[in-house]
Amino acid sequence: MNLNILLVEDDEIEKLKFDRALKKLSLNHTVSKASNGEEALQKCKESLPNLILLDLNMPKMNGFEFLSILKSDENLKFIPTVVFTTSNNHHDMISAYKIGIAGYVVKPLRYEDYVNQIDKIIDYWSMNELVTL
Repeated sequence: MNLNILLVEDDEIEKLKFDRALKKLSLNHTVSKASNGEEALQKCKESLPNLILLDLNMPKMNGFEFLSILKSDENLKFIPTVVFTTSNNHHDMISAYKIGIAGYVVKPLRYEDYVNQIDKIIDYWSMNELVTL
């Protein structure tokens, strides 16, 4: 299944690393990007993603604020959202799960581990029956 992925990430290097990982894995999913929660909500309303990969620490509207709005919206709350962050803070993880995330993945430092994680996340969500409108 070709996924429509929304990467919500403010760090340009992380965005490039994500693109590089997809290319290395020869994955041709459609990827749109947002640099903060406000931009991500707008993109969700324009075109519903099948999967959101969300960083927590961003300007304007952080990941928690974005999640709260997303999960309270009747048209958007079903979109699987995986927190993909550098934060291994247990409180952040618990808070995100309480809001309704589909998973919490801490970005590894080694590039090969990062590529492996991206592969597993996308493989898992490619096998799922996802809601499409």
